[in-house]
Amino acid sequence: MKSKRYMPKVIAGILCMMMVAGTVSAAAYSAGSVNVSQTASALTTAGNSSDKESGELTKNETVYVIANADGTPKKIIVSDWIKNPEKLNTINDKTNLEDVKNVKGDEKFTLNDDGMCVWDAQGNDIYYQGKGKDALPVDLSVSYILDGKSVSPDELKGKSGKLTIRYDYKNKQYETVNINGISRKIYVPFVMITGMILDNDKVNNVEVSSGKVINDGSHTIVAGFALPGMDESLNLKTDEIELPDYVEITADVTDFEIGTTITLATNDMFSDIDFSKADKKIEELEDKINKLTDGVEQLLDGSSKLYNGLATLADKSGDLIAGVKKLADGSKQLSDGASSLADGSKELDKGMKNLFNGISKLDKGTGKLEKGAKKLYKGVKSLNSGVKTLDKGAAGLDDGAESLQGGISQLYEGLSQLSGNSGSLQSGAKKVFESLLSTADKQLAAAGVTADKLTIDNYATVLDGIEKSLDKDAVYKLAYDTAYETVSNTVNAQKDLIKGQVEAAVRLKVLEGVLKQSGLGLTAEQYSAAVEGGQIDEATQAAINGAVDQQMASDEMKQTVDAQTEAQIKNLIDTNMESDDVVNQINAAVEKASTGAESIKSLKTQLDSFNTFYQGVISYTNGVDSASQGASQLVSGSTQLKDGTDQLHTGTSKLKKGAKKLKNGTSDLINEGIVPLKSGTSQLKSGAEKLKDGTSKLSKGAVTLSDGAKKLYTGVDVMKNGAKALVAGVGKLKDGSLKLRNGIQKLNDEGITAINDLVKGDAKELVERIKAISKVSSHYNSYGGITDNMAGKVDFIYKTDEK
Repeated sequence: MKSKRYMPKVIAGILCMMMVAGTVSAAAYSAGSVNVSQTASALTTAGNSSDKESGELTKNETVYVIANADGTPKKIIVSDWIKNPEKLNTINDKTNLEDVKNVKGDEKFTLNDDGMCVWDAQGNDIYYQGKGKDALPVDLSVSYILDGKSVSPDELKGKSGKLTIRYDYKNKQYETVNINGISRKIYVPFVMITGMILDNDKVNNVEVSSGKVINDGSHTIVAGFALPGMDESLNLKTDEIELPDYVEITADVTDFEIGTTITLATNDMFSDIDFSKADKKIEELEDKINKLTDGVEQLLDGSSKLYNGLATLADKSGDLIAGVKKLADGSKQLSDGASSLADGSKELDKGMKNLFNGISKLDKGTGKLEKGAKKLYKGVKSLNSGVKTLDKGAAGLDDGAESLQGGISQLYEGLSQLSGNSGSLQSGAKKVFESLLSTADKQLAAAGVTADKLTIDNYATVLDGIEKSLDKDAVYKLAYDTAYETVSNTVNAQKDLIKGQVEAAVRLKVLEGVLKQSGLGLTAEQYSAAVEGGQIDEATQAAINGAVDQQMASDEMKQTVDAQTEAQIKNLIDTNMESDDVVNQINAAVEKASTGAESIKSLKTQLDSFNTFYQGVISYTNGVDSASQGASQLVSGSTQLKDGTDQLHTGTSKLKKGAKKLKNGTSDLINEGIVPLKSGTSQLKSGAEKLKDGTSKLSKGAVTLSDGAKKLYTGVDVMKNGAKALVAGVGKLKDGSLKLRNGIQKLNDEGITAINDLVKGDAKELVERIKAISKVSSHYNSYGGITDNMAGKVDFIYKTDEK
């Protein structure tokens, strides 16, 4: 059935459009600067467009396959980029590549016993490259047909005719997945995009089987795509839709040469698709199809009833005409009466509204009066309670003032005695502190530490400075620098001797070279023995010595001697600095400084403790003096306070009596006057509101009734005049309803039922297969190897040779 094939074609068509869109972007280039590297760059950019940044370790891998013109691989080079967003110092990596080397940075790696590659990342991203040895997931095969005959790449050079280049892709990467209870083979969904650039002077009429051809006048860009294994993964029948698993390019060529082609293989597009809501959408679609089916069945049932009703109406059309005439006479009388009722109800409603407004204002006024009276009562009640409390407090305050006056006098006498001893206490504490500081000065001097004299104000700063100078790192640096200076001076004192030894060694090398050039066939050692034995004549000796002296006198040789002399001096210094004597001397100095720092820290802690006590003594004695002065002022103030409390107690007693009378009066006003008045106005307002609502509804209803009666009369009059036409129309409606019922029946049989079968069958399985494809795609994220804790993505770029 036609609708059974519709859904697979739509989904497959969408997949094809996605591929073509990616192909077009990959084939973009700038006119006037066309080269293969641009095409490779564009293809790689298109393949990486779905790359996402995240907070986890990510390995982005690009596999470069260098192939012959027929697609046979010659070399596999793999570039890996480990993104390190958390700036880790160490990264564990798994790789099966050979000849791994860092291509951007100086980070090193080590191999564990389990084969794990551990990078010393130092917080950086890692970029490395290696050689691949494993089989590729997709095999590429390129064939050439010229004028209907198969030719090899070598035979094609310089030929002309009708050329067909075919790129076949064999997908070997798959998983077995359970779909609806059956094991299915699902291939990793590689999108193969092949691009090439052709010279328009040598080609025309270029076509591609699946892809895009772009011509700028001087060059033609061809980009074709294929989805190897996708047909089997989706289980699409070839008579319905066929997804390409090859790319075929045809062109008319003249003096043709095979250029480099670039093929990108990527599965990013399917790895990033989220199908988590697909099942819900299918269920929603099924629900809507079920509702559509129920609706069509109801429509079919209703159309049958409509036909039956119209048939009955056609049979009774004579009685209908007589009834319409009687209805027209009655509707005229109803319209006249309703108009009179509407006029009277409007006047009644207007008067009722005026009455209700007046009663509403009265009710609001009594409400405000009641609220004000209640607030007054609450205030008077609070005043009465407060006056009682105030009276009790005044009596207690008077008694307390008398007791306070006696206590303040005793406090003043005691503080006066303490204040007299403050000077002696401060002086004694200061002498003890100064004695401790003097002892500390003697201890420092005995330890050989030179420092300012310690005082109460400066001891902390001085001791902190001493402790800092004894820091372990600072002492080590000082000891090391001192030793280095001593060793350097000792070695440099022997510089002339060292230089003489270097000159002798260099002169020996020069002699070797001169002897080799002279043709004597002697080494330097053999030459010296021959001279001593009198076997070399003086003229030859003079010539050789002259040649040696000339080279030794050159600036280049002098620089060589100086450079080797400095290198020898530096090597001797470094060797001496690493000797046990020098190392032990430096360590001994550091150990001694560490012990001294601990002693200084302990001394400062003891002095800090006494300083805390000393400052406390000062604060205490100053407080006692201030308290004594304040107590003297309190004695005078307590006498005045006692006189004031006597007067306050007398006044509060009078205020209490007046507040009680005011409270009783406001209570009577509320209960006997305002409450009954408020109740009456509320009842009056409620009744008026109900009456107003009734008259308003009556008025509106009367107007509505009048309008309706007039419309009824007009409509019935029109119906009376068109009764004959109505009868004829009913007959036509009867015939039309029969056609409507038959059409709905056909829609249900041929359309709705077919759609229902499709959604509940083919569409469900297709969605499950697409979900499986996405899952399998997400599993394949590396060619060269990857650890479980890394995210990853991998692209393959096949580069075929030019001929």
